Amino acid sequence: MILAFVGQKGGSGETTAALAVASELFARGRRVLVADADPQGSCRTWAAVAAEAGLEVPTVAGVGADLYRPGQLPALATTYEATILDCPPRSAPVQRAALMVADLAIIPCGPSAVDAWALAETLELVEAARAVRPELRAAVLLTRKANRTALGRGAREALADCGLPILAAELGLRVAYQEAPAAGMGPAQYAPRDPAAAEVRALTDELLALTAAKRRSR
Repeated sequence: MILAFVGQKGGSGETTAALAVASELFARGRRVLVADADPQGSCRTWAAVAAEAGLEVPTVAGVGADLYRPGQLPALATTYEATILDCPPRSAPVQRAALMVADLAIIPCGPSAVDAWALAETLELVEAARAVRPELRAAVLLTRKANRTALGRGAREALADCGLPILAAELGLRVAYQEAPAAGMGPAQYAPRDPAAAEVRALTDELLALTAAKRRSR
C-alpha cells in the first residue's frame, strides 16, 4: 500500500503524521519505506538522527516530481509492505505525482477556519487525480487539535462540508509530536504512555482498515 500525506498548506502536520504512522507500522514488524518528496528533507534528517543514535527506523529515500514514472516509486514500493509518501506543501507538481501512485491520500488539516479554507486547493488536486484514477481514495485527518477549546470542539463540524470523509482518529496538540523527531523516533515509541501514542495507534489502525477494505473491493 502507498499512503500519501498531502496538503497545499504548510504547517498542517504532513511530515509529523507521515513519520508517526511509518514508525508505528515499522514497530509492528512491517517492511516500511518512507518516500521523502520534500526538498527540505525532514524525513531524511530524521533517519540520520536515528542512525546516529543507533536506532532502527524504516528505510527513507528521497523522491521528486517524477516519482510516478515507470521504474520510480511504484517499482520500489513493491518490495515493501507499506510506503509512506511525505509531500511538500505548496508544490502542486509533486502532489499531483503522489496522487497518481497512492492508494490512499491523507490530508492533514488543523482546527482553525483558515485551515479549513485552505483545503480547497488540495481538494481540487484530489478531484483532478480522481478523474484519471477513480480508484484513488482520500480522507482528511484532523491535526493540532486542542480538545478543551471551542476551536478544537468545532473543528470537525467546520470540515463537514469538505466533500471527503474525515478520519475518526485525530492528532492533538501535544509536545510528544514535536520532541519525537528530534530523538529519531516516532511519537508512540518516544512516549508510549503519552496520549499521542494512543492517537498514532488509532490512526494506524484506521488506515490499515481502510486499505484492507479497498483491497477486498477490487
